[in-house]
Amino acid sequence: MTTTLPVRSEAHTATALLAVEGLSVAYGRTPVVHDVSFAIPRGGSLALIGESGSGKSTIARSILRLLPRGAATARGRIAFDGGDLLGLSEARFRPFGGRRIGFVPQDPSHALNPVRTVGSQAHEAAALAGLTDARAQRAAILDVFARVGLPDPARVYGAYPHQLSGGMLQRVLIGLAVLPRPDLLVADEPTSALDVTIQKRILDLLDDLREDLGIGLLLVTHDLAIAAERTDEIVVLKDGRVQEAGATREVFAAPTSPYTVQLQADAPALNPDRYRRDVDERGVDAWTTDTTATRIDVREVSKSFVVDGVARPAVSGVSFRVPPGTTHALVGESGSGKTTTVRLLLGLESPDTGEILVDGVAVSGRTPAELRGIRRHLQLVYQNPFTSLDPTWSVGSIVREPLDQYRIGTRAERAARVAEALDAVGLPPHLARRRPAELSGGQRQRVAIARVLVLEPDVIVLDEPTSALDVTVQAGVFDVLRRLQRERGLTYLFVSHDLALVRQIADTVSVLKDGRVVEAGRVADVLSHPREEYTRALVDAIPFRDPRSSR
Repeated sequence: MTTTLPVRSEAHTATALLAVEGLSVAYGRTPVVHDVSFAIPRGGSLALIGESGSGKSTIARSILRLLPRGAATARGRIAFDGGDLLGLSEARFRPFGGRRIGFVPQDPSHALNPVRTVGSQAHEAAALAGLTDARAQRAAILDVFARVGLPDPARVYGAYPHQLSGGMLQRVLIGLAVLPRPDLLVADEPTSALDVTIQKRILDLLDDLREDLGIGLLLVTHDLAIAAERTDEIVVLKDGRVQEAGATREVFAAPTSPYTVQLQADAPALNPDRYRRDVDERGVDAWTTDTTATRIDVREVSKSFVVDGVARPAVSGVSFRVPPGTTHALVGESGSGKTTTVRLLLGLESPDTGEILVDGVAVSGRTPAELRGIRRHLQLVYQNPFTSLDPTWSVGSIVREPLDQYRIGTRAERAARVAEALDAVGLPPHLARRRPAELSGGQRQRVAIARVLVLEPDVIVLDEPTSALDVTVQAGVFDVLRRLQRERGLTYLFVSHDLALVRQIADTVSVLKDGRVVEAGRVADVLSHPREEYTRALVDAIPFRDPRSSR
């Protein structure tokens, strides 16, 4: 049975699939969205962009009737297919959720039942598509899993959520959202956990569905390059207010809001030369110059792990070297060997063959005490600032802990070094008394960097250090890292799947695939003139630099 929306026939919403008019939302007495309006036609696409806290997800969840308890729509109208969604009871709205309005959430880890197989949950989406036969449902599920790039769809069908990676879970959710062929798809950061090639495949799929089936797309994202490349219209939000709105190409060609200008300048794919002067001034060519000045030297390293009684190679014959004061990037898809290489460098694993030297000292084959001495000068900044800091400790205690562990200096000297490290990353002294929960994501990551700097290391491994951050916060963090590199001569090993960011900040790069280096050299050479098909695929997946032009 089809549910009919109560129709209001305002002329300016009659042709829109979705029309949001004067929407305002508050959490308790705190307003978070102020008088927001936009419309999406059938087959059209619109991006909501802005930093965390801008109101993007609140607007999306207002449309989906998924606002948390305590939130209320103060005023406004959300019209879908000509009728008012806000005027429907929960029972009358229910047939629209999933069937006519699909949703792809940002965090895949909480979206599926952990005690049921993926296939058993997928049959619910197949039923929404009108398929009643179990065989037909299974065939449709396997087909959509293949279309979203999941390897071995049958294995995914029989797996439990914990047996799949985050990227695979995200692809499952996208597949289930599009399986019923909804009229509108609301995608909240749908590709933030994915490699660039899978990201491109997913976005291409969404484009195909829009074109073939006339599905409207509301894309919530902080990635301006994706918004520029993939959507027709754009709404820029800050503190719940619209800063700028209009056709995507026009907004990016001539932004009128200072906030939009800043966002555009901070997006790596749209501003690849942000740090080019630093890179050019170093003039490093570690690949053609025989130099004894090598901070990191990885020589023909291989490592295998036993899985189900079979030795499976994780890295095979990996080699690269990094001169002092430069940035080397390791790039590749999930499973390419990046993480294993980093663990070998840090001495957390021992290579089966080959050797790794830091300042001429071999890392493997060391006693725990010797490794401890090496690690004082070889530090790691973790990927997620939300989980890498002890929530029960103050910022000052977190930053001071390495000094306590290594028994460096007196109490007063340690306090001075903590203050110096916080100042170096641009954090005011009073934050030393706060706990991580009282800080923003960007401030937490700066605390993680300060904790590393307090030991005055020579080498810092940056494992996706800004993947959880907005572009403006990311730019601020890398401004700090670049300044510290200039002032202290730090050497960075940067692990990332974001080739736009690698192109912006790294001197040299190694491209990994299935545990092997398939291409290596200066970033300008490898990413501008890739020789290998795999590298070309990675580069081709970078969003357009100029949304007004074709690739």
